[in-house]
Amino acid sequence: MRLVQPSSPALTESTLRSLVRRYDVGEPLSCEPVSQGLLNRGYRLATTHGSYFLKHHLDGDPADPAGLARIEGQHRATAQLGALGLPVVSALACRGGRTVAVVGGRCYALHPWVEGSHRHGSELSAAQCHRLGALLGQVHTRLAQVKPQVPDATHESADLSATYEVIGELLVHVRARRRRDSFDELAEHRLTERRELLRRYADARPPAVPGTFSGWVHGDFHPLNLLYATAGREPRPVAILDWDRLGVHPRAEEAVRGAAIFFVRPDGTLDLRKIRGFARAYRFFAGASRAELAAAVHRVWWERLNDFWMLRWRYQLRDVRADPQFPAAAALVVWWSARYEAVRSAFCD
Repeated sequence: MRLVQPSSPALTESTLRSLVRRYDVGEPLSCEPVSQGLLNRGYRLATTHGSYFLKHHLDGDPADPAGLARIEGQHRATAQLGALGLPVVSALACRGGRTVAVVGGRCYALHPWVEGSHRHGSELSAAQCHRLGALLGQVHTRLAQVKPQVPDATHESADLSATYEVIGELLVHVRARRRRDSFDELAEHRLTERRELLRRYADARPPAVPGTFSGWVHGDFHPLNLLYATAGREPRPVAILDWDRLGVHPRAEEAVRGAAIFFVRPDGTLDLRKIRGFARAYRFFAGASRAELAAAVHRVWWERLNDFWMLRWRYQLRDVRADPQFPAAAALVVWWSARYEAVRSAFCD
């Protein structure tokens, strides 16, 4: 058997064989990493019965019944969504009937392997943008059917004082680097620029979101979590991946946040024409009002103004995986602020 995983010595050949014995999937032939993340690690597992996706839940604690219940709750929800016709990849049950296997003090789940490719918004036709919005709207309405009703709750927006503190901390890190490169120069420029933007828009902090706008959402809807079929003239979504952040949040914010990732251009501008088609379909299939989308646009814009997760990864966690995303994401905040009304119109009209 070929086991390739230098970054995760916990998944030894012995561990893998013990895992596979818990499923009716034949004998393991090879296992190779396909993804790395903060919440999980992924592997393509080949066995004598076929190909599978093996997921190591890094946030799963076998000693924590609530944590295991949360992961299995995600699995039940995706199985129910699949039964309702949505493109999901349900977790396989072990011989004991559970969908989480605990081996060596770690939590794993096994899924059928689905062939497909990721597609950015620039690769989608107008019709595909419409179908993408419809798909997310259906995810939200179907989740409301399969998950228990949630009590009304409010969601507070980012606080300026905390943001100013983060900017100050990050500037200290950037300016302390002995050998600064072009990324460091850009980071310092964007941090000081953002501080001025926040001072300009200090009175624009959005109010708390009413609970009526909240519901169950995927939590991380973006191009890398959606697979498209590779065959056929018109590629279609075949799998919505990674439900680790399934939770209760303002629904329309996921639509705005997802669109801002799907349809951002390399120069940090948004393709508002494609967003308009996406948003119209989302509003129709989710039953979302223009007022709900307008509130979501304002809150996500404010969130972007106050968010520095990419720089925190680089300078505080020493993790550079998000570095390639930073130039466009930082430019988008400035562009969005200058064209706020046009962006809101694309989502609401």
